[in-house]
Amino acid sequence: MSDPALLPPIPPAPRTTVRCRRCGRPLHDPESRILRLGPECRTPDPASAAVPGDQDALPGLE
Repeated sequence: MSDPALLPPIPPAPRTTVRCRRCGRPLHDPESRILRLGPECRTPDPASAAVPGDQDALPGLE
C-alpha cells in the first residue's frame, strides 16, 4: 500500500451546473438542485392541472 503523504493532492471536482427543468435557469440552492426545479417553478402550473372526472382503469391494475 502506498503512503498517502506521497500522493499528490486531488483537486476538488468542479461543481456541475444544474438547470431548472421548467425554465432552464441555473439552480444554486441544494433543495432546488435535488428537485431540479427552481423556487418559482415549483408552484403548480394551471395549464397542467388535473381535470376532474372518471377515468378508465389502467390495464393490469384492475
